[in-house]
Amino acid sequence: MVQIAISGVSGHMGRTLVSSIAERNDCEVCCGIDIRTDAGFSFPVYDSPARMTEKPDVIIDYSHPSCLDGLLDYAQKTGTPVVLATTGYSDEQLAKIQAASANVALFASGNMSIGIQLLMALAKKAAVVLGNQFDIEIIEKHHNQKIDAPSGTALMIANAICDETDPPKHLVYDRHSVRKKREMTEIGMHSIRGGTIVGEHEVLFAGPDECISVTHTASSKRVFAEGSVNAALFLIGKAPKLYNMTDLLAEA
Repeated sequence: MVQIAISGVSGHMGRTLVSSIAERNDCEVCCGIDIRTDAGFSFPVYDSPARMTEKPDVIIDYSHPSCLDGLLDYAQKTGTPVVLATTGYSDEQLAKIQAASANVALFASGNMSIGIQLLMALAKKAAVVLGNQFDIEIIEKHHNQKIDAPSGTALMIANAICDETDPPKHLVYDRHSVRKKREMTEIGMHSIRGGTIVGEHEVLFAGPDECISVTHTASSKRVFAEGSVNAALFLIGKAPKLYNMTDLLAEA
């Protein structure tokens, strides 16, 4: 039975993970990490990875970018793999993740949904086929409690498209401050925050006299929880490296 520690266990995704893991017979939650240690779980919750007395086989992190250093320190000292499902990392933090992956197995993805991986594949193919005659816009919608914008998933999709395009695209986040026509090399990024929207991502290809749209809608956080657990089990026994959903799907 794989022992999982959940970082950010008292948050919405943390609680969804607890419920999801409780229904499985191949893993269980051994402890949690959160600044709120009195959330009433049946397992202990610590305010820092360094305080854990349990020895988890893997950690799933849905906390906050500010928690990254503590997680990476613990992971490298103990050899414990970590699924980094938190979004909003800075470029400096992404560099730290890459460096740490030389010492311990890490899994990072801006979105843990298999459906999003399919959307990315379709968007990359469309960008190649449609070429520079179609303008690309990415619209993402999330609940009113989400802090980072654009979402990590939207950035992940945009970067995947950029890898396939020539000439290279650049991301444009704000058009109201500059009055000029749209450039061919732009990918427009748009964020909507409201209500209890779990997550919706649309890639719009707007060309001469026609538009093509690829959309993914998450109706429940459970799709992300299930993907995170699958990633955690995938990491067990893996060599130090920074893995992602492509690696997971290749082994499925």
